[in-house]
Amino acid sequence: MKYQIKGEPMPVVICQLEQDERVTCESGAMSWMSPNMEMETSGGGLGKMFGRMMSGESMFQNHYTAKRGPGIIAFASSFPGAIKAYEITPSTPIICQKKAFLACSEGVELNVHFQKKLGTGLFGGEGFVMQKISGNGFAFLEIDGSTVEYNLSKGEQLVIDTGYLAMMDATVSMEIQQIKGVKNALFGGEGLFNTVVTGPGHVLLQTMPITGLAELIAGLIKPKN
Repeated sequence: MKYQIKGEPMPVVICQLEQDERVTCESGAMSWMSPNMEMETSGGGLGKMFGRMMSGESMFQNHYTAKRGPGIIAFASSFPGAIKAYEITPSTPIICQKKAFLACSEGVELNVHFQKKLGTGLFGGEGFVMQKISGNGFAFLEIDGSTVEYNLSKGEQLVIDTGYLAMMDATVSMEIQQIKGVKNALFGGEGLFNTVVTGPGHVLLQTMPITGLAELIAGLIKPKN
């Protein structure tokens, strides 16, 4: 499979498939395609359906296969930002924020990922439930805003404000750190907790979390008299 990512800040990934190649996407993600692409909708079993629902995705996925020759299919982002492509191998699964998954090639699987530490889930902003993408192939992720990436060495840490963590290698650990000082916590405007990630591994941050944008817009809307 070949692909092109075009059109930021409202990007689209256009996939070029050979005959009988297949891609999988979240429900409703397809934007346009050639007429020889055939769709099949499936849940993959009750456990997988429930896991996808918990991770912020639809319970069902759509599978598109190129029939009677090569074909194209495009998946557009639902929010201003970026689409990132990652090559997934059995030894390099990744952990993502909820709703990050857009589409993938055949051989890649989307599963639910539970944070091991309860505090991380309750206060980390990224949530107790995240997405785990594993298998063998390419995965396409939706990122809110622009992206900044870091490669952390073993034991190297990064402190991240709520919502800015978009993706990390499965080798990266994540926990919660309470902001020190009562005045800092109450009046600093940064919330009560930060997310701390520890290497080794790759970390991808996003510059405009959709939750933060929603809060900003809500604060600007004045109720009518």
